[in-house]
Amino acid sequence: MKPPYELTAEILQSVTHISEKIGAVNASFLTNASPKLRKQNQIKTIHSSLQIEGNTLTQDQMTAVLENKKVMGPSKDILEVQNALAVYSVLTDFKFADAKSFLKAHKMLMTDLIAKPGTYRKEGVGIVKGSAVQHVAPPAANVPFLMNDLFDYLKNDAELVLIKSCVFHYEMEFIHPFGDGNGRMGRLWQTVILLSRYPLFQFLPFETLIAQNQNAYYQVLALCDKEGKSTRFIAYMLHLIDDALAHLLNNAVSVNMTQVDRLSHFCSLKKKSFTRKDYLQVFKQISSASASRDLKEGIVLGLFTRTGDKRSTTYQLVATG
Repeated sequence: MKPPYELTAEILQSVTHISEKIGAVNASFLTNASPKLRKQNQIKTIHSSLQIEGNTLTQDQMTAVLENKKVMGPSKDILEVQNALAVYSVLTDFKFADAKSFLKAHKMLMTDLIAKPGTYRKEGVGIVKGSAVQHVAPPAANVPFLMNDLFDYLKNDAELVLIKSCVFHYEMEFIHPFGDGNGRMGRLWQTVILLSRYPLFQFLPFETLIAQNQNAYYQVLALCDKEGKSTRFIAYMLHLIDDALAHLLNNAVSVNMTQVDRLSHFCSLKKKSFTRKDYLQVFKQISSASASRDLKEGIVLGLFTRTGDKRSTTYQLVATG
């Protein structure tokens, strides 16, 4: 059965914006992203996901764990990081619509942290916030067939991957199939689902945005529980993904780009009129001199025209086709 949700105008607009940004990123640098960038974003993702669950290690400490350096901290926190690093190092090996692959990921993530990692819970469970019970999960006896239904939904090729990833994330949190590790598995598996269609998500630590406003994350989950559908959560997660892509484009897009790559990407933004300062806002990691050289080359190639002089110089994008 298809989980309950509605495709609102807000959701469809977010899908359009995300698709446009994915195209812009793919046209620029991520197909040749450096191992350093992969490592940085992997650490950001793991730090954010575990921080939500109460892990106290910093990004620097997690980097030290990755590099097999000695780290001072709670042994449980260090083990959580070691397990997460092992899982994220083989992220592309998981099959997003396969329950066995899902359970394998949980086993790797929770080994030596709980009694029976990689198996569905056998007891009832509720989520308590303060002194109030916020959510009572379905009976343990229902978990296997509820999860099987959810994986069947993932196999529906007619549904957009962006939507499926959000729906799975919410529904898995609602089912709460494990005794522990549900939150980190929901976020992890959304990434696995997105990776099945968009490889760039291994470079996109959108979980950082969740960690920055955990209250909003839990509030929207609670609202969806009350309404009996995941519509609000889909809209919320798509906004986060859109914001993460915008951040990537605005702050890191020049990491591995050549001059030709930068000019191609800038033209794709279709800014009809701009200054060198506007160009530097897109490529924040290059110098003013590099920006001037790029723009000069753009004029030579017939991509731009120029009016004014020195500080008053304004460039115009040459219309094509």
